[in-house]
Amino acid sequence: MSTRVIDAHGRKVALIEAGSGEPLVYLHGFADLHGAMGELQPFHEGLAKNRRVYALAMPGVNGSGDLAEGWSPEDVTFSLLQTFDALGLQQFDLVGHCTGGWFAAEFAVRHPERVRKLALIGAAGLFVSGELIGDVFMNAQPERGVDYKTLRRMLFSSSDHPVAQQYYPDIRGDMDVEVRRYEMLRFGSFTGFKPPYFYNRSLIDRLYRASMPACVIAGEKDGMVPLAHAHAYARGLPGSGGKAHVIAGAGHAAHLEEPGKVGEILADFLQR
Repeated sequence: MSTRVIDAHGRKVALIEAGSGEPLVYLHGFADLHGAMGELQPFHEGLAKNRRVYALAMPGVNGSGDLAEGWSPEDVTFSLLQTFDALGLQQFDLVGHCTGGWFAAEFAVRHPERVRKLALIGAAGLFVSGELIGDVFMNAQPERGVDYKTLRRMLFSSSDHPVAQQYYPDIRGDMDVEVRRYEMLRFGSFTGFKPPYFYNRSLIDRLYRASMPACVIAGEKDGMVPLAHAHAYARGLPGSGGKAHVIAGAGHAAHLEEPGKVGEILADFLQR
């Protein structure tokens, strides 16, 4: 595993690289590498067993520079294009969780020729009538200054799950941890705080353009992105076969709670 910062058309982009083989780009979410933790977790290490993983930090997060021109879905997606060009990645597998899944989908519909296979885990990004995405900003405010129970309940299957306690314990973390969480919330506020809330209304009607093989995964107990969104992605992505893989008992961060199960599904998908 190695970390570095590259220049992508004048903007710093921080990333972690690991493994060897065909390239795979990983875009993170809130409870995730870069969003809350600074190092690879078992799920990411599993991806790196058979792929060269490029785990990018999203704009303004964990060492990556801000976007100078704006924070619209188009701005974020174009920044990804610049980053992939700077890395010399012409075609690659693309995996994203939460907001990372949203922007993975945005990139795939615009540049399908660049994405060999697409995998989304608990992905935001779609407007699904009557199925609103949860308010991570309200829940990110600790009760009594240190209690993250409501945030853990949103991002994991329960507030008492060991992984939830590891990521968001009821104590003030080290400064680098607190800054990383703040930067991820800041990124989320720029891209999804005001309506439309963590979605791009146009995206659902553009999914047909992402014709590459696709895999959609979601936790059964996702408290942030309702399961209806995974099923909407599965219906809209031609390469998914219309099926979403639902991880029984898992929450929004299904890949952290059940790295073995999610990893097995992805390994099978990527090796086909």
